[in-house]
Amino acid sequence: MKRFLRFDFAVTILIAFATMAFAEEAKVTGSASMGVFNRYIFRGYELNTNSVAIQPALSVSYSGFSVGFWGNIDSNETSTQSFVPDRPDKKSFNETDITLSYTYPIGKLSLTGGYIYYGTKYAAETEELFAILAYDMLLKPTLSVYRDITSFPGTYVNLAIAHSIGVGKDMTLDLGASAGYFAGDDDAFKTETGTGKKYRAFHDGMVKAGLSIPVLKNVTLQPIVQYWFPLSDKAERHGYNPNGHLDDTFVTGLNMTYNF
Repeated sequence: MKRFLRFDFAVTILIAFATMAFAEEAKVTGSASMGVFNRYIFRGYELNTNSVAIQPALSVSYSGFSVGFWGNIDSNETSTQSFVPDRPDKKSFNETDITLSYTYPIGKLSLTGGYIYYGTKYAAETEELFAILAYDMLLKPTLSVYRDITSFPGTYVNLAIAHSIGVGKDMTLDLGASAGYFAGDDDAFKTETGTGKKYRAFHDGMVKAGLSIPVLKNVTLQPIVQYWFPLSDKAERHGYNPNGHLDDTFVTGLNMTYNF
């Protein structure tokens, strides 16, 4: 019952925010996108394999406030070292995330704080609070901190950089990289099958490249390739990472975005 109450609360806020935003149509910005990928990787964890991940998203912003929806459809759920299917060997719309946030700009610096509801079928639902610090300069460094407040108490910290290079008329080559650190708080994160210390380690690394190709007014096509890898021996080894060890994984896909 609590799960549905929390989800209904998030959806109610989403609808109320969207109604308010569209009442001030001239000041509303947002985007709608659809991505198709060969893998769904979340903070280094492989959450699908030998199938297609279809990921719709929608976000709306008004006067610094933003609300977003993100989903994942697995075309054929198959177990991985980090994932137990809710519908083995079948298609499943297995995740629905709702994000609420506020961004405060200070010159080239931006501060963002917010809340995420993770509606997952393959694991217990959970919620996070987050804070993001970004600076608009070369490589656009961004530091993000996420704190789980419900099902999986722990803190995840991520440092990311990005740079775009013009490669043709209105086209850009988009490059990026990130590194994450994870610290689990409760006994669920004890290592070595529950007998060791709590898992705390440099966790996941990722490098990526993509193209942004305008195809219609306000519509962009983005072919993407990512390479994910463990950042430490603990993240890579069985027993040291309670949620499943990380390994080297390539992600390829195509994302189409409409900005409004």
